Amino acid sequence: MQSVNLGNKESGKIWHRKPSPATRDGIIVNIIHNTSDYLPKVLRFLNVAFDSSGDSLIAGDHQGNIYVFDLYGNRFNLVQRTSQACTALAFNLHRKSEFLVALADYSIKCFDTVTRELVSWMRGHESSVFSISVHASGRYAITTSSDTAQLWDLDTFQRKRKLNILQSVGIQKVFFLPLSNTILSCFKDNSIFAWECDTLVCKYQLPAPPESSSILYKVFAVTRDGRILAAGGKSNHLHLWCLEAKQLFRIIQMPTKVRAIRHLEFLPDSFDAGSNQVLGVLSQDGIMRFVNIQTCKLLFEIGSLDEGISSSAISPHGRYIASILENGSLNIYSVQTLTKEINKPPPPLVKVIEDLPKRKVNSGDLKMKVTSGRVQRPAKSRENKIQARILKQDLTGNFENKENEFSDGLNKKRLQTLLKSYGEYPTKYRMFIWRSLLQLPENHTAFSNLIDKGIHVAFLNLQKKYPIKSRKLLRVLQRTLSALAHWSAIFSDTPYLPLLAFPFVKLFQNNQLICFEVVATLLINWCQHWFEYFPNPPINILSMIENVLAFHDKELLQHFINHDITSQLYAWPLLETVFSEVLTREEWLKLFDNVFSNHPSFLLMTVVAYNICSRAPLLNCNLKDDFEFFFHHRNNLDISAVIREVYRLMDTTPADIHPDSVLDVSVALTKGQYPVFNQYPKFIADCQTQERERIRNDELDPLRERQVVEDMQAEVDQQRVEDEGWYQKQELLRKAEETRREMLLQEEEKMTQQRQKLAAVKRELKVKEVHLQDAARRHLLQPQRDEREMELRRLEGEIERQVHMRDREIAATAKDLEMRRLELEPQKRLYEKNLTRNQEAIAKEMREDADAYKRKVDLEEHMFHRPIGTDQTQNQKTQKLIEENLAKAEQACLNTDWRIQALHKQRCDDLHRNECYQEVAKLLRKNRKKEMEVLNAVMEGEAEKWEEAEEKDFHLKSEKKAAALSDASRRWFLENEIHDALENAQHPYRRVSLNQRKTRWDTMEWDLMERVRNLRQRLATQARNRCQTPHLLAT
Repeated sequence: MQSVNLGNKESGKIWHRKPSPATRDGIIVNIIHNTSDYLPKVLRFLNVAFDSSGDSLIAGDHQGNIYVFDLYGNRFNLVQRTSQACTALAFNLHRKSEFLVALADYSIKCFDTVTRELVSWMRGHESSVFSISVHASGRYAITTSSDTAQLWDLDTFQRKRKLNILQSVGIQKVFFLPLSNTILSCFKDNSIFAWECDTLVCKYQLPAPPESSSILYKVFAVTRDGRILAAGGKSNHLHLWCLEAKQLFRIIQMPTKVRAIRHLEFLPDSFDAGSNQVLGVLSQDGIMRFVNIQTCKLLFEIGSLDEGISSSAISPHGRYIASILENGSLNIYSVQTLTKEINKPPPPLVKVIEDLPKRKVNSGDLKMKVTSGRVQRPAKSRENKIQARILKQDLTGNFENKENEFSDGLNKKRLQTLLKSYGEYPTKYRMFIWRSLLQLPENHTAFSNLIDKGIHVAFLNLQKKYPIKSRKLLRVLQRTLSALAHWSAIFSDTPYLPLLAFPFVKLFQNNQLICFEVVATLLINWCQHWFEYFPNPPINILSMIENVLAFHDKELLQHFINHDITSQLYAWPLLETVFSEVLTREEWLKLFDNVFSNHPSFLLMTVVAYNICSRAPLLNCNLKDDFEFFFHHRNNLDISAVIREVYRLMDTTPADIHPDSVLDVSVALTKGQYPVFNQYPKFIADCQTQERERIRNDELDPLRERQVVEDMQAEVDQQRVEDEGWYQKQELLRKAEETRREMLLQEEEKMTQQRQKLAAVKRELKVKEVHLQDAARRHLLQPQRDEREMELRRLEGEIERQVHMRDREIAATAKDLEMRRLELEPQKRLYEKNLTRNQEAIAKEMREDADAYKRKVDLEEHMFHRPIGTDQTQNQKTQKLIEENLAKAEQACLNTDWRIQALHKQRCDDLHRNECYQEVAKLLRKNRKKEMEVLNAVMEGEAEKWEEAEEKDFHLKSEKKAAALSDASRRWFLENEIHDALENAQHPYRRVSLNQRKTRWDTMEWDLMERVRNLRQRLATQARNRCQTPHLLAT
């Protein structure tokens, strides 16, 4: 037994040497799958299935690896990795490279083994699929799970039907019957129904089994012809149902060791026409027993208690059995090896002692002694053995039987004895026996050299003379005849060679080498002296046949002579066709079983025997056409009687006219190279060849010219035919157009009438539909109103709940905002304190500036009033009054400004507080990332404001410089005015103008002070905003 480990290989050979399974177990190869990791583990195979040819199978393991094993090509390939365990497989679809696999996720997938691609993905099951049954056409499939069965169209991969049942019943199996259009469904309550696949109409139901042997069916099997159903379960009883009679016709009781049956499957046979007789029964002990359901005998078994079988599959042609063992490995068995002992024929009971050949015995000859020996031969059963006493010669006397012994162990004498007993060889072993009798060398190289020379010129137009429907058969015949012609030139000119070789070509069309060697052996041995009078028929051979016929039936020969019938008419047609025209296939095979097993003269004697056995109808023939028809057509003749007559003629014909005195014993073809065949008049063949070549050369030019003329004539004829066809086609088109126009008018009228009828029907249907809709609306109005009211109440409750939740959220948010406000109050007070401190500092600075300015003004006034002291005395009262009024106005302006500033401050505080609240609410909804961005933006703004403050500070300094310049210019102006006042002290007009100018300068001074005050307030507000924003962000 060979074993192969797949490992991590994706392809390779299944076995590395030719398998030779042992008879005791029949295992061809054991396949295991182990991973090659550091800690290897076994990947267990779960399912296996054969394709329709039976030479390939697929197997899937529990990790979802799908392998294809080609037993004919000795290759395995990893075709798919599904990554999940497969629960069922099917490989007999109508597209041979596709297969179905059911996976653990309850889906079914279709893959292609060639492209390794997913073809389709089918879903619909809600539990694990444990069975896939494919229709005989391969276009439909049924997948079965515990709760449902579904019918799929494998052309579109769409689900056609679905079988749903009660959970309490449950499905056991649903499958197609072989070679029929019937679906069989089996349920857990033992009910079995048959359905028509197309219409799904129930055809019949099987009755309940008898109560005396009632078992719960779990496994089923059907013969290939669909007539017998086998069912089993948790019992050692098997029920056999006849589906035609719809009744239980047999109950088989398995051995007591069998307590439950896990799997059933019939073993196909090529010769039982689908009515399978052998049933494989897998029991709970892991042993699969094969029993004959007719004789109820156990034939053989596979598996053992140590290596039990968990599941099994049998190839459609019955050659292989694939079994998955409980340890996860896969065994492939040879059915031929397992049934070798069963199919072995029984040993012969009769032994024949033959006389020694007649020869002179001298004193120096070898002495022979007779010893008894005991030989044990196999019998049908294992218990009984047949022992026989045989006569044995000394080892030195074996030379006598050497010529009768073949290299493959067969003995010609024994074969002849068997042939005489049964009249023909077994059909199963006929070809093997013929090859042994003819001792074919099977020279593959020499035959390939002959085939490589191509089709011989003499057989290029063979199909014209012999029109054969089968292109394959014609091609094989051409190759065989060409090989014979290349082997010997005489065969290219032999007119009857196709007739002689055709029956052998038809018989061996699948093995051209054997066909060629059989025909060559026939020509060398059974066609001796046929070509001595070439190209005429073999007159010498026909004369021998006529002599034998004259000896055994003078009356028939005289009848032939009286009607001018020669041997070329009653013998030669039978020989040149080797009886294939006058015998059926079975008769011809039976005849040549005897021809190949005897001397070459047997064929000539068969011609004589055929005429003798047909003497009654031949004596009634008087016309030459009747004789020709008789020897070229099948006749009502018993071939067994003819063969018996041949053996009688072989024994009773005198030696002087017996053909074996002229014909040599048959000689096998030589190994390596085929022998030279030159048993023909070479000069005649060469002359014919030369004459044929000369005629071919002479006819070459006329043929070419004729070919050119024929081509031109063919072109002209073709053009004329095309023109006539074109005109006829145009005429037909015109007529067809008129006919079509008339038909269209009629169809339009019919369509108009139908449209009117349809419109009336539509109106009626519309009215009915409206009435039905109104009735349905009225019927459904109240439930819909109730549902809407319930929905409104539910929505109101939901809205109230949402409002309550939102109120709670608002209250919580208000509390949070109040807490934020309380937190902001200290910050606000701190900020106001800082602002007050800054304002006090700024006010102090302003007061200092004002004091300095006042001192400066006082000094200027003192300097200004000193020259005009005299005028001040006079106008002191007036000036005092003006100053008091001016002070009152200034105080009123100051009070108004402070009130406006207070109101403005309150409004700014309110707006700022509102903005703060809104900003706080916005900031609560924003995330921290936005806060950081805002902070960065504020910091950038702060930097810009500080830059702006610096610019304004610079502007203030420039203003101060401008003020200093204005002071200098004013001093100069005062000095000039003082000088002018001293000069014009006596003019009162000048004093009035000076007083007005003083008033104007005082007004300008107050305006300048107001501007400075507004600028400081603006700067303080901006500084306060900058300081308050970071605190708000921090909270």
